[in-house]
Amino acid sequence: MQIIKSSKYSALALAMSLSLTGCFLEGDDGVNGIDGTQGSAGTLGTNGIDGQDANANISLKLVGRIKLNPNDPEGAAEIVQFHSASKTIYAINGAAVEPTIEMIDASSLTTEALSNPLSNENLTSIALVLPTEQGGIILGGPTSISISGDWMAVAVPAKDLATNGMVLFYSGLDMSSPTFVKAVEVGNLPDMVTFTPDASKVLIANEGQPSGDYNIDPEGSVSVITMVDGTPSDTSINIDFSDYNDKQADLEAQGMHFPNPSGRIINGTLISTTVAQDLEPEYITTTNDIAYVTLQENNGLAIIDLANNSAQVIGLGFKDWSDYQFDGMEDGTVSFGKYDNLYGMYMPDTIASFQWKDAYFLLTANEGDAREYFFDTLNADGEQDEDLCDAAGGQDFDEKDGCLSFSEETQGRRLNFETGSNLDTIAGDDPKDFDFTAYPLGRLTVTKALGDSDNDGEYEALYAYGARSFTIWDSNGLVVFDSGDDFERISASIHGNAFNNNNDENEGDSRSANKGPEPEALTVGQVGDKTYAFIGMERLGGIFVYDVTNPYDAKFVDYVINRDLTEGGDLIGDSAPEGMVFVDANTSPTGRALLIIGNEASGTVSVWQITEG
Repeated sequence: MQIIKSSKYSALALAMSLSLTGCFLEGDDGVNGIDGTQGSAGTLGTNGIDGQDANANISLKLVGRIKLNPNDPEGAAEIVQFHSASKTIYAINGAAVEPTIEMIDASSLTTEALSNPLSNENLTSIALVLPTEQGGIILGGPTSISISGDWMAVAVPAKDLATNGMVLFYSGLDMSSPTFVKAVEVGNLPDMVTFTPDASKVLIANEGQPSGDYNIDPEGSVSVITMVDGTPSDTSINIDFSDYNDKQADLEAQGMHFPNPSGRIINGTLISTTVAQDLEPEYITTTNDIAYVTLQENNGLAIIDLANNSAQVIGLGFKDWSDYQFDGMEDGTVSFGKYDNLYGMYMPDTIASFQWKDAYFLLTANEGDAREYFFDTLNADGEQDEDLCDAAGGQDFDEKDGCLSFSEETQGRRLNFETGSNLDTIAGDDPKDFDFTAYPLGRLTVTKALGDSDNDGEYEALYAYGARSFTIWDSNGLVVFDSGDDFERISASIHGNAFNNNNDENEGDSRSANKGPEPEALTVGQVGDKTYAFIGMERLGGIFVYDVTNPYDAKFVDYVINRDLTEGGDLIGDSAPEGMVFVDANTSPTGRALLIIGNEASGTVSVWQITEG
């Protein structure tokens, strides 16, 4: 309507103008009139709506640190947990003479950063020694701990690989005086334990790994212990995967991986490994209703319905490296390239979960893990003997590890490649004088079990271990976000040729051909109104931080490391983050959110404070 009105007024004005122009000549301008008096002031308008704050950022600084077993630190600090009421950090000490959990007093922590974070220590601990026998079962060392309220659950395998393990329950944490209450038998080789958020159940991932000679291969499983009136039951329910024994082909079509020595003969009997035996549950994240379990060596995920204890198994597929930068060479330098026919098996270790728009999303640290098993062939002098290994039918011999019973690993250069695949231009064919320029992926560690899709003895693709990334998945197992090549590109930019360092020595570019930085530890937490993921690199030791508030718009935020990477120098600082826990600001002794890390190679527990802004 406004356009129509405007047209009418324009036509009328034009007609009047033409009429006046035809009757009069233009006269001189008149003088300006006197300015009128100023009108009264109008009323003030209302204030506008406040604009939105800019995106919040965070910073990390080291405020606490302790070295366990200073004389023999490696393996001393593994899985960590935090008990908020007593402000105590609990850490597995894997290097102690007796099976031990360290109780580390964190109540005196302040917001002040350590003046020399590489060497300073400001925390003290008390050892909680665990029993070595329960119900006639000789126990090994603890593998995992979980805390909920006044309770602590400790996963402990049996020393005998064919025997089920135990979960040890302690109460009295609120008074800083954990007291052993009971042991509950679970599945074989319990490797991870966790409470459901409502503390109604305790879940255990039972890895069920085979013995070194592969003569014993228990089934992997998930155990459930119900808490009745706030007290753990005396027995557990074991969930196995036998329903999938006839579905291996279907799972392989989804990208799962089943490397094992099927068809082996033991005591004159032909043995074939079942799917239930081959699956090895690694890590659990859980809601009150659903548990998500990583099946690392199999590149899969198990989804457990806790209402009826049913299990669904899905494959995670493969990561195509052709669109990312990849360094598969250990030539002492940063040597990125892009390669077709190169894939990564995600093979996640740690898994965590968070909510967005009332839906659950999963985060995984895609470490990768190959199957390789050795057994002892000791002579009368107690030394590994190659002749005894040959007599036992071993595949290979190592002076340190002994006799190799099974390995799926190989290097790219040792495979035969299909004509036209172009793999011979990047991986070679076992060249005698190795040339990185000609064969940049020749020494890349890959699996023999994948890549020859038509079983003609020639490989069309290379499948490497892990995805050198972390991934966000929806609850259906579909990829929402993957960090791509971020970890190596960022660490290479910061550390140069020192990137992809190993965790026990300072030699740059020493892991590029074998899983790279190996993202292993992972946790998630909220700081302010943002949700962040923290991912620890087992080899390099650095920690990456991502804003995952919106899983479909995840962003890199920060990278920190507390390790001296001087070439050829001693291991100084913190290395090999194995376990990681986030502490909310409301329960933190400093009033700020904390990230607590158990560093396996350095034997240290480190506490990072997380600050907004």
